[in-house]
Amino acid sequence: MSTARRVLAAVAATSAVLVLAAPAQADPDIDFAEQLHAFGIYGPRDYNAWLGKITCKRLFNGVDGDAYASAEFVSLNLARDASQAQAFQFLGAAIGIYCPDQIGVLQAAAQ
Repeated sequence: MSTARRVLAAVAATSAVLVLAAPAQADPDIDFAEQLHAFGIYGPRDYNAWLGKITCKRLFNGVDGDAYASAEFVSLNLARDASQAQAFQFLGAAIGIYCPDQIGVLQAAAQ
């Protein structure tokens, strides 16, 4: 199994748990920022929230056909030193917080 698939499988599993266990919060942007910080992804909270929401919109509209295309979009918009694993972690966190209906995108890519 490639490194990308292992990371994606872990992200999919973690995202599924977060989707099922996450209680409704007053500010999902704060929850999203906290998840990103746990992955070592930093940056302006508003920008990261915007990027997460745009990522979900691209998945919903079919602009990104799979998790790999979506992670590539994320990677191009994160800090230059962000790893591929962090792009997938960002994607998983975005789906878990902003568009849990898209969890199948991660699950399909992890198989």
